[in-house]
Amino acid sequence: MTRRPCAPLAAVTRLPRPGRYALLVFGLALYGLSLRLMLDARVGVAPWEAFHLGVTRHLPLSIGGVSILTGVLIVALTRLRLREPLGPGTVLNVLLIGLFLDVLGPLVPDPAALPARWAQFALGVAGLGLATGTYVAAGLGAGPRDGLILGLSRVTGWPVARVRSGVELAVLGLGWALGGQVGWGTLAFALASGPAMSAGLALYGLRRGKAQAAAPAEAAPPPR
Repeated sequence: MTRRPCAPLAAVTRLPRPGRYALLVFGLALYGLSLRLMLDARVGVAPWEAFHLGVTRHLPLSIGGVSILTGVLIVALTRLRLREPLGPGTVLNVLLIGLFLDVLGPLVPDPAALPARWAQFALGVAGLGLATGTYVAAGLGAGPRDGLILGLSRVTGWPVARVRSGVELAVLGLGWALGGQVGWGTLAFALASGPAMSAGLALYGLRRGKAQAAAPAEAAPPPR
């Protein structure tokens, strides 16, 4: 007998539309909190956050503000040039993750001891996986960075994995050049974010491949 995988939150994916919007907002809030936990751990961040943080060193903007501005520019590119569809989840992704990233900043600890910083970073990665599963389960549209990846994959004919790797390496290099926070945590994120995302999706009974088109992108590393 084949054993079915445990998906304790699978019923949530069948919520009526208002419930799915609430699920989306909760997932985006958790995503912003998880990013903030990793950022304030100061051991390294994900490629897009390294880029956002690097930009803040040159412009009078918060990291959340840079995240929102970057999302708006990516949406404009993917919609006008790559003809990728927009969903309500796309718009809310652009606005809310950056907002939560800033608003939750004063509430997140800023540990001094290295073990505590790594523990906070690990909590952020785990939270990011759960957040990914949560807003993908809402099924209200891809995030801006996933739209960019999918659009470039369609235009170039390259596999999504190759396009994502190329884009994230380019973003990481640009973030490093701008003075973004690149460290051992960046490598740890690259290794741990995929399993964390898969675990988050599994809680809702979603498979990574099946959820790809609906996911908001900063992921595989987690989508946003």
